[in-house]
Amino acid sequence: MSASVHPFPARRPGHKPTQVGFERKELTRILDLYGRMVAAGKWRDYAISFDKDAAIFAAFRRAAERPEYRIEKRPALHGKQGMWALVGEQGMVLKRGAELGPVLAPVERKLMKVVGD
Repeated sequence: MSASVHPFPARRPGHKPTQVGFERKELTRILDLYGRMVAAGKWRDYAISFDKDAAIFAAFRRAAERPEYRIEKRPALHGKQGMWALVGEQGMVLKRGAELGPVLAPVERKLMKVVGD
């Protein structure tokens, strides 16, 4: 009995990737913030979605409700408004930018207030 190996589809030059994902450094930064929010008792669950247009990390206070925040990476907006967006619970874009750090700043400030209290 022989096994067949199927190679992972290579990205060809000039072709758009079939889905957007987070790079390791980006995901590490997001999960670090998530872990600190869990430790502070603010978040309890998360979800990650990878589409052809966006990669989305959603953080929940409880599993059964809308996410408190969504961190979205949309490479198509890189040259325009910036590919990163922080979206609030009501669906409103709270912060947008080209770099992840400044987009996460409002959540990190909120964490500082929680820890300071």
